[in-house]
Amino acid sequence: MYQESDIYKFLVHTRSLTSKLPKYNSKFSNKIYDNHQKLIILIFRQRMKMTYRGIVRFFRFSGLARALLKLKSVPDHSTLVKFHKKINVINLERLLYKKDVITSAIDSSGFETNHMSYHYANAWNRQDRRKYRRYLKVSIAIDTDSQYILSQKIRLGPRNDNIDFESVLDGVKCKFVVADKGYDSKSNRYFVLRKMKAYPHIPQRKWSGKNYARSRVPIKFDEKTYHQRSKVETVFSVLKRKYGCSVLSKSFETQKKEVIIRMLAYNIDRKIILSLVIRGIHQSQKRKYLYTLSLYHEKGAKGFI
Repeated sequence: MYQESDIYKFLVHTRSLTSKLPKYNSKFSNKIYDNHQKLIILIFRQRMKMTYRGIVRFFRFSGLARALLKLKSVPDHSTLVKFHKKINVINLERLLYKKDVITSAIDSSGFETNHMSYHYANAWNRQDRRKYRRYLKVSIAIDTDSQYILSQKIRLGPRNDNIDFESVLDGVKCKFVVADKGYDSKSNRYFVLRKMKAYPHIPQRKWSGKNYARSRVPIKFDEKTYHQRSKVETVFSVLKRKYGCSVLSKSFETQKKEVIIRMLAYNIDRKIILSLVIRGIHQSQKRKYLYTLSLYHEKGAKGFI
């Protein structure tokens, strides 16, 4: 059960994030609900793991949520569905965390596009002797310090991880790039070294050592930096456990938007957690300072020193 303070913090951070987008798509819009209000509801829907009708019901009974969004009335579920289909993917990608980082980690994972279990799907297709396997292949790059999602690329799986290496890291500014052996190639290393002006920490495959020796590609591998890569798997784990490992949308375009909106919800939750951690550190430092100051006054300057 979510407390009102958690809902308040999430909606406030979401409101500040969506303010970067234009309020209306056209000057001829009916202006009953703006893009900020509808996008906030969609992001909050992913955070609460609700259906369209469920999130509409929630806002009808929550006066605090309506007051924060300045809603005189709650939009119908069909309005939210149409907005979800209409919103541009590029506008959603702009809302991801865009800042210079020290180390960026890249990896990919799959999201199911159906709700029946994999075992049941295979049993259902047993007569055809084929496996029911269709999923979204999601590649992301994260900041290993804050664990924010920096960029993404979504395709229909199964696909090779190596295809989206350059497209995911294009626009990411960092000093080091960490990835697993699946991304080991000369083109990927040259892309990081020459275009990103960063250094790749990617382990070599067993058969690739001689090729690098012939082409004279500089290979230096730091185990300590490379182990930061496990944080991208942590991000995928949080995304699937907290927001779901399957998507509800039917078409590929709406499925892609749904996953990006989940990433936005994750970044907002991550920002709230980090702000609480920083606040706790400041409070502990303040208590330590007050305790030291009280000892100073009790024992005196000479006795304390």
